Order: sequence, then structure tokens, then C-alpha cells
Amino acid sequence: MSAIEQGAGGRGRPPMLALACCVLLVIVAVLGDIATPYAKDFADLSATLAPPFWQDGGSLAHPLGTDTLGRDLLSRLIAGTRISLLTAGAAIFVAGTIGVLLGLLAGYAGGLVDAIVMRAVDAFLALPFILMALALVAALGSGVENIILVMIVTNWARYARLVRSEVLSIKERDFVTLARIAGLAPHLIAFRHILPNALNSITVLALLDVGRAIILESSLSFLGLGIQPPEVSWGLMLADGKAYMSFAWWITTLPGLTIVATVMAFNALGDWLKLRFDPRAAL
Repeated sequence: MSAIEQGAGGRGRPPMLALACCVLLVIVAVLGDIATPYAKDFADLSATLAPPFWQDGGSLAHPLGTDTLGRDLLSRLIAGTRISLLTAGAAIFVAGTIGVLLGLLAGYAGGLVDAIVMRAVDAFLALPFILMALALVAALGSGVENIILVMIVTNWARYARLVRSEVLSIKERDFVTLARIAGLAPHLIAFRHILPNALNSITVLALLDVGRAIILESSLSFLGLGIQPPEVSWGLMLADGKAYMSFAWWITTLPGLTIVATVMAFNALGDWLKLRFDPRAAL
């Protein structure tokens, strides 16, 4: 088998485990209220610090155990899935929309417009995103809406830079030149002919950004600057159990493993799509 055939075959096989994990997470986020055995804040003080069912003292009544207040860990993990994917999805959609529009404008207009937009992009990309996020949360306060706003501010520049580079390449192609000769308006050329050809790269970046957004939200929640009780997030669950790791490992380990598995699944799917969309991957 040639190198090209091997590359083409690899690009044709999606990572089924990662795909199944991503689909399951989306289903759980949508149907979480139906799937949870208990309410996310239901506390059974007679079952505090119950271990997972496979350990001595565990039971199927609480398959993954309980926390210090007797709250079911499985139910809280499911509830946290909705928060994590909601914040990540909303932030990526808005940040992506802003970045795509600015990148499209900068790449197609060029000149002074391009210089202004790209200097703003360079300024945002030069700042460590976690430090910028901490500063913004400290200024704006915690909560789901502010976390989403912080993610938007820290992510839009990546999309703007990507789309601008794609536009600079696409606008020199023959079909765009023919559209100009035909007298098509610039905004129609940009949205009908250039943007659709950049959607593959945008989709890959958005998928890879899901893991990045989840890590940012979890980090801020762990530090007490993100999601606040009575809402549930994986980072908040990590913070709740950090003092009990020596004798109740499941309170922090299971949310931590959930974060790792989710980030790895979306990154694996994004990497596969990148290879799938890139014709040079077969060479």
C-alpha cells in the first residue's frame, strides 16, 4: 500500500471512541434532567461519603458514590455536563461569529482595515489567556453569563487570525476573480464565495476549542471565580472534594477523569477532521 493510500485510509476512519463519547456527552447535556437519578442538589445526610458501588460499603443506589453532603455524584456529573457544554458552546459560537466576521473583513478589505483588526488580534493573542480570564472575572464577577463573556473575549482573536489567512488565499482564486469581473458586490463575494470555502478550517478550530473552553471554565470554577452554587460544574466538584482526597478519592477523581476524557474526545475528533479536510495529509 502506498503512502497516499495509507494517508487516505487514515483520514477515512473517524475515531469511533471519541465520536461516541462526544455524542454521548451532547445527549446527556440535552436530556440530563431525565437521566439523573437524583436532583443535583438533593442531599441525603445518611449516605455521606458513600464510596462507588465496586468498593466495600458502596451500593447501586449511588453508583459513583456521594460527596460530603450525601449528594449523588453521578447526578452531579450529569448536571455538570450541561453547564460545561452550554458555556463552551455559547462562548465558541459568539466568539467564532465575531472572529469570523472581523477576519473576513480584514482579509478581504485589506489596507488600513486589515492593519487595525490585526493589531487588535495581536494584542489579544499576546496576553496569556488564563491571566486575562482571571482579570476579567475579578472585574466582572462570577456566574455563567460572565464566564461565557470571558471566554468570548479570550477566544475571538484566534478565529479572526485563522479566517483572515484563509481569505487572503481564497480571494486570489479564479472563481473569486470571475465573480469580481461579473460585477458581484463585495459583501456577496465574501459571504457566498469566500466564507463557505473557509468553513472547514473554522469547524476544526471550533471543535478543538471545546476542550480549551471546558478547561478554562473548570479552572475558574475550581478557583472559586467561575460557576457558583447551587449550579454544578466539574471544576466546582473538584474544588469541593480537594480536602477529602485522602479518604474519599472519588469526589475529585471522577470529575477530573470526566474533564480529561471530554477534552481528549473533542481534541481527537478535531484532529481527525483536520486531517480529513486537509488534502496534504494524504501525501
